[in-house]
Amino acid sequence: MSKDKFVLEYDFKKISPSILWTFLSTPQGLGEWFADKVDCDNNEYTFYWNKTPQAATLTSSRMGVFVRFHWNEAGNDRTYFEMRITTSELTGATMLSVTDFAYADEIDDLKELWSNEIERLQRRLGTL
Repeated sequence: MSKDKFVLEYDFKKISPSILWTFLSTPQGLGEWFADKVDCDNNEYTFYWNKTPQAATLTSSRMGVFVRFHWNEAGNDRTYFEMRITTSELTGATMLSVTDFAYADEIDDLKELWSNEIERLQRRLGTL
């Protein structure tokens, strides 16, 4: 059974894309909202939740635009999670798009998890 791709979008209002970028691309920034703690060795990231580690490889990034991680335990699975910053041409708002994959019966739970984590980030940045 393969996983299904889904994309979520979040409005960060007028927050500077460079400030948001710091929270998406650095271990310290990711540790502020995404995980309890994040360690990095080159492109290998270890995320800790309740002292339990989960390793991921930064497979692709473009400074100020996007980061893409592949969970190491996923093996040859071609899935990833990506966080991409864009600016709305209409409103000038900074937008964050999250792309992830999940099995059909897990998508709603994973969407809720992302929404909760992004809400933490929005509160941290003062956009909520």
